[in-house]
Amino acid sequence: MLEAIIFDMDGVLIDSEYSYFEAKDSILKDEGITVPSSYHSKFMGTSYQYTWETMKKELALPQSPAYYSAEMVKRRQEIVKRDGTKPIKGAAAFVNGLKTAKVKLAVASSSPLSEIEKSLTEIGIYQDFEVITSGEEVEYSKPEPDVYLLAAKRLAVTPQNCVALEDSPNGSIAVKKAGMVGIGFANPDYPQLDLASDFIVTTFSDLDYEKCQKIYQKFHK
Repeated sequence: MLEAIIFDMDGVLIDSEYSYFEAKDSILKDEGITVPSSYHSKFMGTSYQYTWETMKKELALPQSPAYYSAEMVKRRQEIVKRDGTKPIKGAAAFVNGLKTAKVKLAVASSSPLSEIEKSLTEIGIYQDFEVITSGEEVEYSKPEPDVYLLAAKRLAVTPQNCVALEDSPNGSIAVKKAGMVGIGFANPDYPQLDLASDFIVTTFSDLDYEKCQKIYQKFHK
C-alpha cells in the first residue's frame, strides 16, 4: 500500500532553478568563463559541494568549492530578494490536498536545511510535511538514493511503498535507486529533460491523492 509521498523541492515545489543558473553564471563570468545552460542542467538535484567540486575540476576554477558554494548562496539570496520565492503553480494546492488525505509527506532535497525551511515557510507549506531531509545530512548526493532513503527511514515507511516527485535527471535516478515509484514533473517553462521517472506530468492540476494511488499501483514492484 502507498504509505508516503516524498517531494524534491527545487523545481518541484519552488521555481528556483533559474536562480541557481543565474547565480552560477555570474560567478563564472567573473572568472572569464561562459557555459551553455545545458551545462548547468546536469547539476540539477545535486548538492552544492558536488556541483562546485565537479565544476572546479572541469573548468579549472581557481578558488575552493567551499568559496564558490558560499558565493552562490550569497548571489542567489540577492536574486530571491529581488524576485521573491516563487512557488511552482499548483504545487501548494496539491500538497494541501494530500495533507487532507492524511498521507505521510516528506521533502528530500539536496539544498541546505536552512534554505529548505525558509523556502517552504515562505510559500506556506512547511507545516504540511512530517519530515524534511537535506543533502547536507547524507554522504552521497543525488543521483544516489541516500536522501530519499533517509526520508523513508524518518517516516518509518518502506521505500518501495513511497511515491517521489522529481524534476531532474539526477533526482529521478535517485528515486529509482531508492526503489520508489517516481513521478516526474516536466515543467513546460524549461527545456525538456530526460527523466527516469515512471510517470510524467507537466502540471500539478493533473495530480491528486487518488491519481498518485493509481500511479503507485501501476508501477509498484
